[in-house]
Amino acid sequence: MSDPRTPAHEAHEAGDRNPAADTGAPRLGFRTGDVVVVTGAGSGIGAATAAAAAAQGLVVSAWDLDAAALTAVSAAVRATGGVVDPHVVDVADASAVRTALARARSAYGPVRHLVNNAGPSSATELDFDHAVRLCVGSVRSVTQVWLEQAPPGATLVNTASVAGTVVGTASDWYSAAKAAIVGYTRHLAAHRADAVRANAVAPGMVDTPRLQGFAGSPTGQSVLARVPSHRMATPDEIAWPILFLLSPLASYVNGALLVVDGGWTVTQ
Repeated sequence: MSDPRTPAHEAHEAGDRNPAADTGAPRLGFRTGDVVVVTGAGSGIGAATAAAAAAQGLVVSAWDLDAAALTAVSAAVRATGGVVDPHVVDVADASAVRTALARARSAYGPVRHLVNNAGPSSATELDFDHAVRLCVGSVRSVTQVWLEQAPPGATLVNTASVAGTVVGTASDWYSAAKAAIVGYTRHLAAHRADAVRANAVAPGMVDTPRLQGFAGSPTGQSVLARVPSHRMATPDEIAWPILFLLSPLASYVNGALLVVDGGWTVTQ
């Protein structure tokens, strides 16, 4: 693994060793040393995506509000030979976003890929207008700042949810925000295809810290009984579809919403 202070691309040329070769991870066609920003990388889907991206030979600019969580994720990535560049970033702060992107570009070169994954839990009590502005506005602002200097072949994936597409939640702002993120993804696909290939994933229930203990609760058991897979997804089972959509293997996939829910919504 190179020193994080190494000048851009000096130690990450396309022919360099790819950690995927060591981990048995499937090769998805990424160029070794290309940079991906993963927001909300401190836990759950974001942490799994960061690890999977590093296993593909990507340099991972990992963003989160939780410094301790970022430290743990970074240590895990480095332990497998991956390259990670952690930043404590509030995605709602445009200045912080610009600073983190500039630092990633300065250290490692153009940021070719973006995963907009950060956002509050549906269980959080938030004012509707504030929450929608926070969730959707931050996705849009991060994307716009990134696109200002995105290189050719740029790709992004937004994390939406089956909430807002098929299933409604008790939290009104959550369903509305996730539906809006899908709409914004389709806007990018239709009107910014010259600059980016944009897709979204819609996870169902995922076994993350946010849903800790849910599967064993009476409500959780009732819901899981309606899921043909009869279980929650692991974070890895969402991370790999995200990586596929980012990758050259999905080069003609644009504007898609990939539902990853174990068959839950087809039973609703």
